[in-house]
Amino acid sequence: MSASDLDWVHIEGLQIDTVIGVYEWEQQQTQRLLIDLAMAWDIQAAAQKDDIEQALDYAKVTEAVTAWVQQKPRQLIETVAEGIAQLVLQQFGVREVEVKVSKPGAVPSAANVAVSISRRQFDSPFG
Repeated sequence: MSASDLDWVHIEGLQIDTVIGVYEWEQQQTQRLLIDLAMAWDIQAAAQKDDIEQALDYAKVTEAVTAWVQQKPRQLIETVAEGIAQLVLQQFGVREVEVKVSKPGAVPSAANVAVSISRRQFDSPFG
């Protein structure tokens, strides 16, 4: 399957309440993050057999991502995005993942702030 033939599984608007932020007050309460994922996955086998065992189980992805985000306080949404990308690549074996992490209300004069990243199976944070 070439890169242009990739199918995509999406999870959009996943709401996760967690401790996130650089300021002391942010470390004292939870805030809501919104997570969007797009994961490259060949859906043909699952579609032909109508079999969840052949599919990318988005319920399991959602559970794993939520558990990871809530595991411990973090300061940056950049850290959250990178961690989610590595989790999905390693634990679920997708070929490519796009992650968007939004933190609504982080900047009072903006409706939202977010970071978006794209990672492939062969990418490594260590070069």
